[in-house]
Amino acid sequence: MRFSRRNFFAYTAYLGISGYAPSLQAQTSLILKPKHLASGMTVGLVSPASNAAEDESILASMEFVRSLGLKVKAAPNLFARAQYLAGSDDQRAADLNSFFTDPEVDAIFCTRGGYGTPRILPLLDYDAVSQNPKIFMGYSDITALLNAIHVKTGLVTFHGPMAFENFTDYTYREYQKVIGAPSDSVEIGSPPEFEIKPGQIDRDNRLTTINPGVAEGRLIGGNLSLLVTLLGTEFEPDFEGSILFLEDVSEPAYSIDRMLTHLWLAGKLEQVNGIVFGKFTDTDYTRNTFSVEEVIRLRCQGLGVPVLRGLMIGHTSDQTIVPIGIRAELDADVGTLTLLESPVT
Repeated sequence: MRFSRRNFFAYTAYLGISGYAPSLQAQTSLILKPKHLASGMTVGLVSPASNAAEDESILASMEFVRSLGLKVKAAPNLFARAQYLAGSDDQRAADLNSFFTDPEVDAIFCTRGGYGTPRILPLLDYDAVSQNPKIFMGYSDITALLNAIHVKTGLVTFHGPMAFENFTDYTYREYQKVIGAPSDSVEIGSPPEFEIKPGQIDRDNRLTTINPGVAEGRLIGGNLSLLVTLLGTEFEPDFEGSILFLEDVSEPAYSIDRMLTHLWLAGKLEQVNGIVFGKFTDTDYTRNTFSVEEVIRLRCQGLGVPVLRGLMIGHTSDQTIVPIGIRAELDADVGTLTLLESPVT
């Protein structure tokens, strides 16, 4: 049984009748927090989905990690390619498994997304992951791994930037406050400061309150396409009482509509405490269509939970890091998402 605030009292009433007392582990989900990332530590670099077209791009990713004051260790199959995949399924899974058990590796970063991570979910050694908790970070197609690892092990994983492109100043600040020098309460994903001048306002990073209100819950989510891919599988995250965050790229409004409708038909949207929409970039508006805003309003306004759109999550140069599994507060009235505990030790 999965426990939530909604079934807790009914279940405790049953316990009073039966006299049965479950273990603490059966009542609560185990949350594993990895160690924070400090200068001089070693990052294992993997490509669990697609790969860069040229080796030089991979070498640049290694140089990028070093620029953060970290050492880098290349996965054995980091340069492998098999059509749109970064090597075979076995190779990509083996790289991840080996880095989680490698005592020299303190954290694992991905070079890029693309496609391929759902194919390797059954090949991962989740027992080894749970015994060796480490920072694991990426986004886009990496969403499947982030949620599957958390579901199977309780490890907090990190939806955040990859090594294929440089950090902006904003991204580096978010990186530092989430996994570099975290605190027990920190606001993440708010738009970067914009100096308003006569005739100049921030048109790119605007917050939209779809539904007002304040909610708390554990963060789950990531790329909408990949999250929908996990539905009905053993790797599907627990939506009950969560704060769901979503983003995507190059998806037309009808496709976003279809995927949100899938979540709604599956009964998932009615289970969450709140929803945060990040960036939906490169949306095709070349033909007659609903806007993304209209799609979100049509699907979410009747849910009765706070819904906010516009935080710096997803395929955008200024990008925050969202720790999956950590308790957070969504305030859709003022437009903030605040971590209520440190995601690392």
